Amino acid sequence: MDGERAEELTDLVENSDLTGIRLWLAEHRPHEIADELARMPGREAIIPFRLLDKDRELEVFEELDPSQQQNILLGLRGTDFHDLLEEMEPDDRARLIGEAPAKIATRALAGLSPAERKMTAALLGYPEDSVGRYMTPETVILHRDLTVGRALEVVRARGADAETIYILPVVSDGRRMVGTITLSDLVVSDDDRILKDLVDVLAPRVRANEQVEDAARLIQEANLVSLPVVDSEDRFVGLFTFDDALEVIEAADSEDMARQSGASPVGDHYVSVGVLRLVGARSVWLMLLIVAATLTINVMQVYEATLEEVTALAMFVPMLIGTGGNVGAQSATAIVRALAVGEVRVRDLPGVIWKEGRVGLLLGFMLAGIALVIGSLLVGTDIAVVVACSVIAICTWAAVIGSSMPLLARKVGVDPAVVSSPMVATLVDATGLLIYFSIARMILGI
Repeated sequence: MDGERAEELTDLVENSDLTGIRLWLAEHRPHEIADELARMPGREAIIPFRLLDKDRELEVFEELDPSQQQNILLGLRGTDFHDLLEEMEPDDRARLIGEAPAKIATRALAGLSPAERKMTAALLGYPEDSVGRYMTPETVILHRDLTVGRALEVVRARGADAETIYILPVVSDGRRMVGTITLSDLVVSDDDRILKDLVDVLAPRVRANEQVEDAARLIQEANLVSLPVVDSEDRFVGLFTFDDALEVIEAADSEDMARQSGASPVGDHYVSVGVLRLVGARSVWLMLLIVAATLTINVMQVYEATLEEVTALAMFVPMLIGTGGNVGAQSATAIVRALAVGEVRVRDLPGVIWKEGRVGLLLGFMLAGIALVIGSLLVGTDIAVVVACSVIAICTWAAVIGSSMPLLARKVGVDPAVVSSPMVATLVDATGLLIYFSIARMILGI
């Protein structure tokens, strides 16, 4: 169904059927339109975008990723360009301008009204991956000494200009953060109650310079609608909302998946990404991994005499290094995921190694039983015992390596996903062969 829809819009654009495009746009929701525009080249996407009604144009635009938004902006001229940016939410606009080329960024800032330019410049002053870059400054702020009745009047007067009013920050003098109160609590409370008696002083909050992914995970784990953001002096500066948090988590998970597969994250919609960009994203890691794989060749050369004496050992090399790589990849993936959601921390390294080491050992014993049977049937008991013992040792070692590398990477400031599955598998291949041939020498006396 989605493929038919995309093909239909593409055909309409290619045939310059403006009436058909308008009818198609009227029948679909903003997120559906945005998804189809993301699949199209920038020059083609601008045609249906410019045919959108003004009230839907902004909704569709804000559903697009910043790189796709840039393609749309390049096709707009004059007031259309500036009107679209003026109506955007400040946090969305700041991320767009922050990622845009200097030419577009300068033009965008110059065309904003003084108030919008001031808000955007303030957000751009925060680091790229900080909560400050993603928060919205358009909020309704309540003073703790207000009555409920007066607070509701403030919400009614200013709520239309705020991005969200479901969670309301409560401050003291100087905008110092006291806590939050929900709109529902305001509505059901007596008008003469004072906010300071109702405010949730234990409500989570984050500092504006903290990592945005950590804040997004907090929103997810605590089931929050929004999260207050404060500066270094605990003054309220904005709200980080759940819709932005979902986008951050999606982008972080996509990046981790790319790195775990041994590729650099692309970021854009897959359909719109060219072949050369995909090659560039994957080739660097593959070149590094193929160089690392030479360790395996070196190990084989060192034990060449052993292989010549007992050629049957070579039969089980693919099975052993494959099994070790799989066990290591499972451990690495589990720890990368646990790190991402905050289930483990760097200080948990000893406990993680102890747990994963035992997991690898038990898996090794299970797989060794299978290897012993297969080996006995194919090459005899002596070699089968070597293979079985090697499986136990390699599985234990692979689980330890796979679980410790992401934590050590986090310790030194490297993205844990970078050292996950492909890198772990490559390392386990080489070290697994060392274990295998060492055990063979000890048991077979060669």
